[in-house]
Amino acid sequence: MKQKRPTAARDTGRRPAADTGKRVTVARALSKLGYCSRTQAEKLVLEGRVSINGRKATDLTAWVDVDMDRLAVDGKAVLAQEKVYLMLNKPRGLVTTRHDPEGRPTVFDCLKNIDSTHLSPVGRLDKASEGLLLFTNDTVLAQRLLDPETHVGKVYHVQLTGQIDDAQLAQMVAGIDEGGEMLRAARAERLRVGGRNMWIEVELEEGRNRQIRRMLDALGFEVLRLLRVSIGTIALGDLPKGAARNLTADEIADLKRRTGL
Repeated sequence: MKQKRPTAARDTGRRPAADTGKRVTVARALSKLGYCSRTQAEKLVLEGRVSINGRKATDLTAWVDVDMDRLAVDGKAVLAQEKVYLMLNKPRGLVTTRHDPEGRPTVFDCLKNIDSTHLSPVGRLDKASEGLLLFTNDTVLAQRLLDPETHVGKVYHVQLTGQIDDAQLAQMVAGIDEGGEMLRAARAERLRVGGRNMWIEVELEEGRNRQIRRMLDALGFEVLRLLRVSIGTIALGDLPKGAARNLTADEIADLKRRTGL
């Protein structure tokens, strides 16, 4: 079904002001305020649980001014949430979701002592991967970090079977056609060489599904461990496995600078 062009909120009759950048759809407004994700917000609207300036919102295309209009869910006012930024050392075996239909343990099991109601992971690490995972309710920053156009590097340490050579590492940077999709690393180099396996360091500036595993599989290598060690200048460091901490003011400022915010 073709989606309609967003119109003004019915209770105000105002047209969106193109120069303010403050008018967004009602679901986007709830997301920007840190209340929930856009998908969850759309569900709340369709269930008739959201109101704009005291009137029930039923139109997903209605515009909302996040500074002037009053939003409520189940009759309770939605106010801008204090922005939260934290990092987790994700253990292997957890899925990156809040609720798993298969009942598997999730990354939110590590945040039980933290109010993570409105937090979402920034991107994903698959179940077999581990390491640095960011969480925030700042949806604008999260989207910018996931945008390959911002070129925020994400560095991984990868243990693989066999011995990868210089030509294969160069091929990872030049690009590998995997299933009709061109996958590229920004950088790939050796870290440590053992008898039957080795560690390499790979930097990505894009986040395709299982990208490193797919690239190495195409080259004939099996990944034994995959650990994300940094995002931009934020390093995993000695944070214990399964532990989380708030980002420092300098770390937050650097992420915003790198993403143009």
